[in-house]
Amino acid sequence: MKIEEASQVIKDFIKKTLGKDSKLIKVEKSEDGWAGEAEIFEENSLIKALGLNLNTKVQDRNIYEIKLTDDLEVTSYGRKDAIAKEG
Repeated sequence: MKIEEASQVIKDFIKKTLGKDSKLIKVEKSEDGWAGEAEIFEENSLIKALGLNLNTKVQDRNIYEIKLTDDLEVTSYGRKDAIAKEG
């Protein structure tokens, strides 16, 4: 498989799963397939947690990590800061 194919699968998966466009910031071949990172801007978590309904353009920059098999099947994904806290 080519890196372009892996990149497109990652972008399509993020769009379908999170309903957001993303910017790929990393895609690389790994031992068991492919790994990528996508940058996504989402509603600010503090404003959302407080239930404030402000017309604000404040957004959080989140990085999502996505892992694929050699056959380009998504095996895992998650926000990178959440993954780092768990591990």
